[in-house]
Amino acid sequence: MVFRQIYEEGLAQMSYFLGCPATGEALVVDPKRDIDTYLDLAGSLGLTITAVAETHIHADYLSGARELAKATGATLYLSDEGDENWKYRGLEGLPHVLVRDGDEFKVGNIRVKVLHTPGHTPEHIAFLVADGAVSDEPLLLLTGDFVFVGDIGRPDLLEEAAGFKGTAEPGARRMFRSLKERFLTLPDHVQVWPGHGAGSACGKALGALPATTVGYERRHAWWAEYLERDDEEGFVKALLQGQPEAPTYFKEMKRLNRDGMPILGGIPHPARLTKSQFGKALAEGAILVDTRDKFAFAGGHLEGAINIPAGKSFTTFAGWLLPYDRPLVLLARPEEVEGLVRALIRIGLDNVVGYIPDLEGYAEGELETVPQITVEEAKALWERREALVLDVRGRDEYLAGHIPGALNLHAGRVLAHLDRLPKDRPLIVHCLGGDRSSTAISALLAHGFRNALNLTGGIRVWQAAGLPMEKGEALVSA
Repeated sequence: MVFRQIYEEGLAQMSYFLGCPATGEALVVDPKRDIDTYLDLAGSLGLTITAVAETHIHADYLSGARELAKATGATLYLSDEGDENWKYRGLEGLPHVLVRDGDEFKVGNIRVKVLHTPGHTPEHIAFLVADGAVSDEPLLLLTGDFVFVGDIGRPDLLEEAAGFKGTAEPGARRMFRSLKERFLTLPDHVQVWPGHGAGSACGKALGALPATTVGYERRHAWWAEYLERDDEEGFVKALLQGQPEAPTYFKEMKRLNRDGMPILGGIPHPARLTKSQFGKALAEGAILVDTRDKFAFAGGHLEGAINIPAGKSFTTFAGWLLPYDRPLVLLARPEEVEGLVRALIRIGLDNVVGYIPDLEGYAEGELETVPQITVEEAKALWERREALVLDVRGRDEYLAGHIPGALNLHAGRVLAHLDRLPKDRPLIVHCLGGDRSSTAISALLAHGFRNALNLTGGIRVWQAAGLPMEKGEALVSA
């Protein structure tokens, strides 16, 4: 059996390619939307993709399953578990099989058994794989967002991101039963290949290793002790505590992955825009996504631009801050454009109408800068209570230590809470070192907050100066 893990760094997402050399057939599980990766791999191995499977209706990225099935004619294998809210739709014209717990299918000599593993989502399934050319014994488990290395899938996303209230605790209890009745009944030697690694928002303590085993997780995962003593209440409490902020775009991904999304038929290649074409795009409502670093953006940018630096966090912040109903223009180096477009289509931001490589030709007076404030100036305003401090770090960071009186809004959620922020007094914005605050301030500036000031160096300089800090939650009124 041929087995490959394909890792996408921006979303810490893992998909899988399994091939049978004897019959020339291949299976892809949980593909990303830029499917040329799998087509090229199949071609290099002399295999044909005949099956595509999904573990669940994903929230953090737009699946490439339909795209890949359309391109290859492969059969889709999708969950038929869960209630009517989580049944796949929009499958007309695509060969597909809806599977339930205990069903099996073959791809050449590869045998795949379906296990219903609810908890992260009601319809979630995992795939227990045997290399039939060697043995009928299970070799590996493709767990999706059920079991990660050292962690398990969060059960609160339907409530946090998709708006299904009252589902977090029942989901945690279903996760407990899935671990007990499905995962821990498997032999220790079974390899566990998850859908995400460290950096994903689909769990709170994901490990960085690419895989694990049932036996290792049974002994060392944080949740194992609760299962060992059959402590469901303790498990539920521990699982729901400390989960990271759920990006707002997750709701859109759930809907599109359930109901269907546009078939791209290839990677879009937006053109370089002339200055007049760029001006026309902006006049027609396009948003400029400035992918330069925080220093370049602070030194001079076009009014209304959103600063999302190219890099590991680009996809997530794009999902948090960019609308799905307006065209986008990228400010990026030509060699970076394709990678950025791939990152955007992975979360359904398809309408990139072009790019500009720089701001050459714009006079200094046509650019705005990010107002900066030193720690000494910030301290003086804070002491006189003349400013509101806006901490745009994650909640756990804030609880571990923050400037007394600071309001905490994750940088990705600033736009959803503009009504909580004043425009009539200084707004001192900070994160740890300045990256997230640059993104947050760009969004604030684009929405008319001319009072936003960036704390140069972030909270690190405040701490280094020995200024007051406090821990825990604070009731802050803007």
